[in-house]
Amino acid sequence: MAFVDKARVFIQSGRGGNGHISFRREKFVPAGGPDGGDGGDGGSVIFVVDEGQNTLEDYRHASKFSAPNGEDGKGRNMTGRRGEDLILKVPEGTLIREASSGRVITDLSGDNRRCVILKGGRGGKGNQHFASSTMQAPKFAEPGGEAKTLEILMELKVIADVGLVGFPSVGKSTLLSIVSNAKPKIAAYHFTTLTPMLGVVDLPDAHGFVMADIPGLIEGAADGAGLGDEFLQHIERCKILIHMVDASGSEGRDPLEDIEKINHELEKYSIDLMKKKIIIAANKMDLIPADLLGTELDPVLRIREKYEPLGYQIFPISTATRQGVREMLYTISSELDRLPKGATVYASEYDPETELAAQSEAPVTVSYDEDSGMYVVEGPGVERMLDRTNLETEKGLAFLQKFVEERGINDRLKELGIHEGDIVRLYGHTFEYYE
Repeated sequence: MAFVDKARVFIQSGRGGNGHISFRREKFVPAGGPDGGDGGDGGSVIFVVDEGQNTLEDYRHASKFSAPNGEDGKGRNMTGRRGEDLILKVPEGTLIREASSGRVITDLSGDNRRCVILKGGRGGKGNQHFASSTMQAPKFAEPGGEAKTLEILMELKVIADVGLVGFPSVGKSTLLSIVSNAKPKIAAYHFTTLTPMLGVVDLPDAHGFVMADIPGLIEGAADGAGLGDEFLQHIERCKILIHMVDASGSEGRDPLEDIEKINHELEKYSIDLMKKKIIIAANKMDLIPADLLGTELDPVLRIREKYEPLGYQIFPISTATRQGVREMLYTISSELDRLPKGATVYASEYDPETELAAQSEAPVTVSYDEDSGMYVVEGPGVERMLDRTNLETEKGLAFLQKFVEERGINDRLKELGIHEGDIVRLYGHTFEYYE
């Protein structure tokens, strides 16, 4: 299975079923009342964390996911079947954004394991609900709520306390393999690993932590090729970064230049990355000639002179001989104990329910329906207001009256010639009009 950490798809909730218009037709019941059933609610689109997944591969080739519609109501007061919810499984650490603005809808990390992104349309009420003392045979029913469609971006950001960054072949994968339970493929490749690798570091008498080997810079970085967003996104949740360099220069590169290039990539991607605690692991100490150590040509001494004044901690290590590794791990554990617990979780910036309703906001319409003899008030704002208002209470009725006044609905009704005692219909509710 390929490692996929980004996906762009359309999602759509189910439309609500229409309310039904029918009347009882039974033997010996010559004038049966209305018995139109309600439409079923449409299915919602729900994202859940699947512990067994670590990639967005399932969304690589599919571009649209739709929940089923609700079924229309039927006669004899039969409610239409509800559309099943569409459950989409993603790895922990998946960030879901609204595609056009990039704003965060939800971050499926930490305690957030399940999120309803799009709610299904509400089923329409059948004509049985509209019967009253003045309207015993209503010949209308409520339509089902519309489906909602949204284009989203999914972005996987791995959950790890510590991230390993650096050029290929500096020893990141080897370090992860010797300090954790991870088993990365290791070889002297001059190109980068394509998959972030996680490992749990267990320490006697200290708190363990999760370490991630983040894919390194591709060959050609000296010519301006950088890490790119594809991999840097995976270190945004890390609390500490281990910047690993080949202190011996065995690959023909200057370790100081490597640090500068990596730092440039981090800063270019996000200035916040440079605010993290950064530890420099000067690897391959076993390959540095002994007569260089302690001289002005000592690469570790050069790194210390430049970066210790900037607040970096430098650890000379060797993944081949394990030199300095234990000391570095215990320092990292101690540093993590001082930092806030829990993974970084991104706050929501976009509420689909509110935003999509605002986009589809249409003016309130007021009309007279000659077939039913009623004045009809419709519009998305009216429907949402009724959803939020308990009309069985005095407070709810006062809120309705204020809404009618502020939206100019009363003035429009008067223009159409309404009189006291006439019936006004607002979706599933009917009211007698009084001055």
